[in-house]
Amino acid sequence: MARDKGKGFTPSRAKNLMGVAKVLAPTLIPVMAPVAARAAALLSDRYDHYRASRLGVPVDQLTRYSGKGARLHARIAGFADALAQLRDTEPTYVQDTEKRLAQLLAAVRASERMPAPRRRAAHRAVSVDLDAMEADLLKRLGV
Repeated sequence: MARDKGKGFTPSRAKNLMGVAKVLAPTLIPVMAPVAARAAALLSDRYDHYRASRLGVPVDQLTRYSGKGARLHARIAGFADALAQLRDTEPTYVQDTEKRLAQLLAAVRASERMPAPRRRAAHRAVSVDLDAMEADLLKRLGV
């Protein structure tokens, strides 16, 4: 009887592949390990750049913003940086707004330990508040 070569994966084929792997593995591992390590490092770097661009922060500041509220945290930090431009002209507004930003940041941090539905509701509330504050800031900056 002729043997059917298109029959699929059989125990004898598996045994043959294991034999080939035992012979080739000692020669391929030293060659492939550095390539795999470089590929992993490149993928990690690309992913960090992707996350940083989504948050709108430089890659070196990415570790500051983690967790489910990372976007809001980065948004609050960016707002605080923009607020510094009004420090000389409107000190009362800046002081009041910085207090509110501190409260919002505390809410974002506290929401990390909340159940998902409550966390999402808290994040929505903070985002709506930030939207209104950003509109006011833009108006004060003349944009």
